Amino acid sequence: MRLANLLSRTWLRCLILAGLGFVVRMPALSGLPIWDDDYLIGENPFIKSPLLFGEAFKHYLFLDGFSAHYRPMQNVSLGIDYLLWNSNPWGYHLTNVLLHVASGLLLYFLLRRLLAKPSYELSAFFIALIWTVLPVHSAAIDYISGRADSLSFFFASSAWLLCFQAGKKCHRRKVIGYYIAAALCGLLALCSRETALLWFGLFLLHRCFFEAGVTRKAKLLTLTCCLCLLAGYAAIHHLPEARAEHVAVDTQPTTPPERAVLVLRALGDYTRVMVWPTTLQMDRTVLDLNNYRNKVSWRDSVSVEYLSIVGLIALSALVSGALYKGNGRAWRRLGALWFLLTFLPISNLFDLNATVAEHWLYLPSVGFLIFLTGVAVDFSPRFTTVTVAIACCWLIGFSARSYVRSSDWITPKTFYQRTMAAGGTSPRIAVRLGLIYANEGDYEKAEKVYRRVIELWPDYPVARNNLADVLERRGKRAEAEAIFAASTSQANEQRKEYPHTWAAALNLARLRHLDHDDENALIILKQAHADYPQIWEIVRFEAELLRENKGPEAALNLIAQFTQENWWHHDANVSLGRLLWEENKVATAMETFRFASWLDIHEVEALNLLVGMQLQQNRFGEARATQERAVSRQPDEPRQYLLLSDVLQRMNLTTEANRAHAHFEQLQALAQVSVAKN
Repeated sequence: MRLANLLSRTWLRCLILAGLGFVVRMPALSGLPIWDDDYLIGENPFIKSPLLFGEAFKHYLFLDGFSAHYRPMQNVSLGIDYLLWNSNPWGYHLTNVLLHVASGLLLYFLLRRLLAKPSYELSAFFIALIWTVLPVHSAAIDYISGRADSLSFFFASSAWLLCFQAGKKCHRRKVIGYYIAAALCGLLALCSRETALLWFGLFLLHRCFFEAGVTRKAKLLTLTCCLCLLAGYAAIHHLPEARAEHVAVDTQPTTPPERAVLVLRALGDYTRVMVWPTTLQMDRTVLDLNNYRNKVSWRDSVSVEYLSIVGLIALSALVSGALYKGNGRAWRRLGALWFLLTFLPISNLFDLNATVAEHWLYLPSVGFLIFLTGVAVDFSPRFTTVTVAIACCWLIGFSARSYVRSSDWITPKTFYQRTMAAGGTSPRIAVRLGLIYANEGDYEKAEKVYRRVIELWPDYPVARNNLADVLERRGKRAEAEAIFAASTSQANEQRKEYPHTWAAALNLARLRHLDHDDENALIILKQAHADYPQIWEIVRFEAELLRENKGPEAALNLIAQFTQENWWHHDANVSLGRLLWEENKVATAMETFRFASWLDIHEVEALNLLVGMQLQQNRFGEARATQERAVSRQPDEPRQYLLLSDVLQRMNLTTEANRAHAHFEQLQALAQVSVAKN
């Protein structure tokens, strides 16, 4: 009772939720980009300018890949981060943490409304608090690319709360405003992550069977509005071009008994990591088909068979708990239905790109905690103190585990090494670690990693291409060229299973170019361009070779065609402007550079080139204004002040030119000191 009185103030509860949720994720704030972050906050063109936010709704999340993830709001949120933080990952991590903390606060207010009893408010607070610090959510918070889960949760829970607010007796205009805002939040949730569909199911389930005082007419109206909103989302979802279906590398079991075992095994694994999160990893699985191919290898699967028993126990507990009468029955029924409904899409009843994934528990874990609370409610009042003590110990333990888990995301090398130490040895993880070794110049260690991956997964093209690249760097040119040639010949078949199979052809063409055999290099690139027409890396290298061998006009036609089909591509527009300038098409080149500068609000290459053209035409005033824009974009870059000094010197503004040059020297000196310290 003392604890309840202490925590009775809503503002104090919110402060504790926000504070603890932020503290346990602090280690990840200083983390570097990892895995898909390299593309989503590095190469992703749709976050570079607010002009492209609308274009993000016409594309899937990954341009070159098999996944049909339609998440334009994730790109928009990353674009806002890019606007604020440029390429500083700290700001992106901060947004992730703030979104998760906000979702925890909204969950607390939502739970207060779902079972509106004053005696349950403390339980709602503890559910939200434990959910906020659950270690299993690490991949959705500490991983920048995992933002879609919290973004969808934030918008969906906001929509539900707005519907509750509209149900209050208030002015008609306010009611309409609340419902419009709820519909907009619901649509944004769907555009953040596809699992927002489950929120609609939960909302309708509660509206029709749990919420008291709702007439049949109101239920039908709610269903109609939800269907209209889903129809609108379906129309938006069809904006991207259809993507070829991905053929899974490891075929999952298809017979009903195999499916049933896999469902129970996944349920057991999820139950274990929510209750006892000792081994957490990104690339986890509960299935390895290699373990069933002979009489000896099956023994390797015994270690995961206990998960089926745990899953069966968890399922039995959910069903029996929902049927058992008692004071907490409403909580148990809601929790069981919440968990089972949101678990169904990730249960392996349907083919997925993985058998289990920790971030998939972001929404189901709410139902799991609600169910456990319903169980605790039926304990004898004598055990109330014990129950609260257990909840507090659970909270402290989860907080500590989350803090440690967040530290895994500090650097890519740390992340991959700790993932492998936790049992997450997969070809993707190993290849990424090998790439880090290669970037560090440790080619011998990288070669060992790649050869081990190929030994275990001989058809994995990424490992083969990376191995060939390392071999070429180590002087083993013949073996590298043979691997590139073999991978290129197999690309048409392997592209059905793996993305980025075009890399082999690109690397082989580069080897031909180094051998001064540009004719065969162009043949390889022409075929690769026909197979992969929207890959900029192929188009750019082909254009470079055409320019060197046939002049800028041949390259100009190729780049112009690409930019016509991909008007939003910054680098392609810069290349087009260069070629137009070389062809003495000055006016068109300048317009192209201006347009390219709008496509990336922090990049200055197009502005610097535009300054060069303006100086060439003695348009010094325009050159100064353009270069000052470049300085404002990169105020810590010494080169921009040097270029500005040159422009001012040509304008005979000696004092201002000297001031800019002094700023250049100061920044350059600071950069040298920083390099010396590192």
